[in-house]
Amino acid sequence: MPEVVFINNYTPVGDIISICLCWVVIVLIQASYVSKKKSFMLFSGMVFLVMFASFSDIIYHYLLARENLVSYTPIYIFRFTFHAFLFAILFLYICYIVEVQQLEINKRKIIMVLSLIGFLIVNAADLISIINGSGFRVNGVNNVYEHGQIFMYGYIFFVAIIIYLMIRYRKRLYAQVMAGFYGTMIISFLVLFLQGRFSQSSFTTITFVFPIISMLYLIHSNPYDLSIGAVSINAFEDLVKYYYKRNREFVLMSLYLGEFDHEGLHFPEEIRSSIRKFTSSFFRGAVLFQISNGHVVLIADVKRNPDYENRMNQIINAFHAEYAKYHYDYKIVMGKSIEEISNRNEYVSFINHIHRNINDNVIHFIEYDDVTSFNKQKYIIDEISDIYRRHDLNDQRVEVYCQPVYNLTTGKYDTAEALMRLNLPEVGMVFPDQFIPLAEDFGYIHVLTLIILNKTCRTIRKMIVEGYMVKRISVNISAIELREDCFCDDVSKVIKESGIPDEKVAIELTESQNENDFLIMKDKINELKEHGILFYLDDFGTGYSNLERIMELPFDIIKFDRSLVLASGSNPKSERMVGSLANMFSEMDYSVLYEGVENDLDEKKCIDMYAKYLQGYKYSRPIPIERLTEFFEKREVNG
Repeated sequence: MPEVVFINNYTPVGDIISICLCWVVIVLIQASYVSKKKSFMLFSGMVFLVMFASFSDIIYHYLLARENLVSYTPIYIFRFTFHAFLFAILFLYICYIVEVQQLEINKRKIIMVLSLIGFLIVNAADLISIINGSGFRVNGVNNVYEHGQIFMYGYIFFVAIIIYLMIRYRKRLYAQVMAGFYGTMIISFLVLFLQGRFSQSSFTTITFVFPIISMLYLIHSNPYDLSIGAVSINAFEDLVKYYYKRNREFVLMSLYLGEFDHEGLHFPEEIRSSIRKFTSSFFRGAVLFQISNGHVVLIADVKRNPDYENRMNQIINAFHAEYAKYHYDYKIVMGKSIEEISNRNEYVSFINHIHRNINDNVIHFIEYDDVTSFNKQKYIIDEISDIYRRHDLNDQRVEVYCQPVYNLTTGKYDTAEALMRLNLPEVGMVFPDQFIPLAEDFGYIHVLTLIILNKTCRTIRKMIVEGYMVKRISVNISAIELREDCFCDDVSKVIKESGIPDEKVAIELTESQNENDFLIMKDKINELKEHGILFYLDDFGTGYSNLERIMELPFDIIKFDRSLVLASGSNPKSERMVGSLANMFSEMDYSVLYEGVENDLDEKKCIDMYAKYLQGYKYSRPIPIERLTEFFEKREVNG
């Protein structure tokens, strides 16, 4: 084999380094998670084109240095393909910039058509110049002639478009990202300049690698959380979109540990270790995503895991073994992808919906009924959002129901509790447990409260005008609303505009466990009590009850939950305890209201336990507020 002598100060070092760097990029892509967006496909195309260009350049110079070539045609072919690959990289680079800058269709079309025409022209000119001998020509070893600089003209054309895009639309991308692109392009130009200055031709392709590295780092890198091996929620949505577009099914497994789903908290090391093991041990090519501090989701391609059901059983068995060690409360959701949810890319909302409907320490397998339920929830959220946006205090979709309250002092019904309902066109009546948590989560609850307060006040005014004896009607308020700076002003305005005395309205609140919310609640109660509004402590006896805090809050009425009524009937000790609490509140000038009174026995027990007000199905189920006139009495008119 003859000795190979490279001419024109060329050595294959630059091309070999380019190939190696491209392989490093490919290895990194395979070993990490990269979002499969259109921009990534363009990026991948550039990586492979750089390798093809490098191989073409090496072969071209290898053939050029050989002394015993029968034909020079291969030299012309590989030189042309080398240039064509470089032009193709520049064309894809323009496509890439247009994509990440998200140019409008009309602007995108102009740039793409111009670039494509330029690509075709420079390649055609290069090919014609080779065929007719007007450009590059070989007459023997070291006898190389080239007239004109077609490649240089083409390079300048594409670079001019790239620079235009990056300057004209620079505000479309984060400034630091643009700085990264500018920096790598300057380095590329500098290397090309120095290469020309010293009559070199070894490092052309490597200048095309520098922007690729910046793309990988600045745009496509999605680093793992090294502690558990997870990537972000954005990457989760990208992967769902990728699978859906390719009609690929996947398996998902969601683990929620509510104890750690708070700001500033993280999984303890033993949990992180288990999650790392689960991610890598059971499914081929599985990717773990961190949805929130206490929520992770594992996704695996069904095609790569045809025995996924067996693998799911294995992971469940392994999880039970881990649970036996640590006993953290959990919620697990598992199943195959569902086309309808994939199409809308709503798995996070879908899983959270399932979480709301299952208890702790339950493994739930996805069923289509979950989708039906989720669609209903989505519709409810959309309707609540529309109610919030319209801010119409007379919105017909919000209805007021009331449960009359029996006043033991007067022996009459003169108070009631207002209860909110939604009556929506497609699903009919929706009860509070279905929409209140959603309204709180999405920040819509205050408007709903103002609507029910307005309708309640208007009804009170109507009943007073008609001569009915209305002591007051209470309205439930979410503790979340108290964080609104305008809360007191909004409430006062609605009551004032209705034309009724402030004392005809009461506000029911549930005690807050949060220290900051407790202080806010205290301030807001004091401010509104100056107007004569009364306050109820709702649901006393459920969950967390701090007597010291309750004493700090100027409540007027303490509502004993149904659970205390039931507890009082379980044994004499419980009855004495509940009665003693009620007596204590009574002696401190609180009025005691018992909820959930369902029969004569409940009524007698509550009367014996210092009740002042009674409420429950024994007296009435919740009824439309207009029907309160069936329970309230009119004032006697003296003849």
